[in-house]
Amino acid sequence: MARPPVSPSSPGVSARMSRQGRLDTKPELAVRRLLHASGLRYRLQRRVPGMARRTIDIAFPGLHIAVFLDGCFWHGCPEHATSPKANAQWWRTKLEGNMARDAETTSHLESAGWTVLRFWEHEPPESVAEQVAEAVQTAKSHAQGRRHPNSRT
Repeated sequence: MARPPVSPSSPGVSARMSRQGRLDTKPELAVRRLLHASGLRYRLQRRVPGMARRTIDIAFPGLHIAVFLDGCFWHGCPEHATSPKANAQWWRTKLEGNMARDAETTSHLESAGWTVLRFWEHEPPESVAEQVAEAVQTAKSHAQGRRHPNSRT
């Protein structure tokens, strides 16, 4: 999807948006700390296989688990998303494009056998980490079952 040319509504808006962090957000750091403290090891900003310019926030590559922590504004949270009034059409197109890209990425990963977990930035880090840990444990259990079909547990 081609994006319309960027035309910031003011120099102040342009400067503010250019400083917007993409990596190591507070919600990401909080979840990562909890995952690490629970003994889980992961990879950060792993490229999505077969998709240029897309990365997984927290990846468990051997288990094919992709975790995304989506910002409410940038990814269209149904609870907290807002629509800027200045340059409204450009922003609408931009944010709808983000949501379409998220859906396409999820679909692509799932069709390649990945488990995709998406969370909103406002979700409690403890809850997110718990759900991720459960998915990792489930994947490990399935992987062990495939490797040792005759083993007794």
